Amino acid sequence: MILPDFKAFPRIGRIVGIDWGQRRIGVAVSDASRQFVFVRDVITMPRGAVNHSDVVARFATEEGACGIVVGLPVRNDGTDSDTTKMVRDFVLALSQKTDLPICTIEENLTSATAQEDMGRVRVRELKEKLDSESARVILENAIAIINRA
Repeated sequence: MILPDFKAFPRIGRIVGIDWGQRRIGVAVSDASRQFVFVRDVITMPRGAVNHSDVVARFATEEGACGIVVGLPVRNDGTDSDTTKMVRDFVLALSQKTDLPICTIEENLTSATAQEDMGRVRVRELKEKLDSESARVILENAIAIINRA
């Protein structure tokens, strides 16, 4: 079920954070108390794959998640980007694959923040880990909002 905001989102339990991409899906998971967020290996999708929602739903089940947060890419002025529709379509498909509550959160500059947090790394390592580090930033931002609500 897609929630309009975090008011009805579960207050305890593990949450999965998602940084969606057509080829790479960044993932991060909180612990049950939401004190810690852990990055997981990027999920790499084959070119032309259309089962992103199946893969993420299965991942969330395997992690024992009680909810999913998906980063929603918007422009700096808050308007939709070219990718925004694709992410909304992914969220809709995901909601049909799982009963877990799903919320989106705007993800302006998460990649820049994640890259800054990573410090100096090799280009290859940056490409391998940036998406999941971005998912970590998305999830940490969502947890902060949930804790304030």
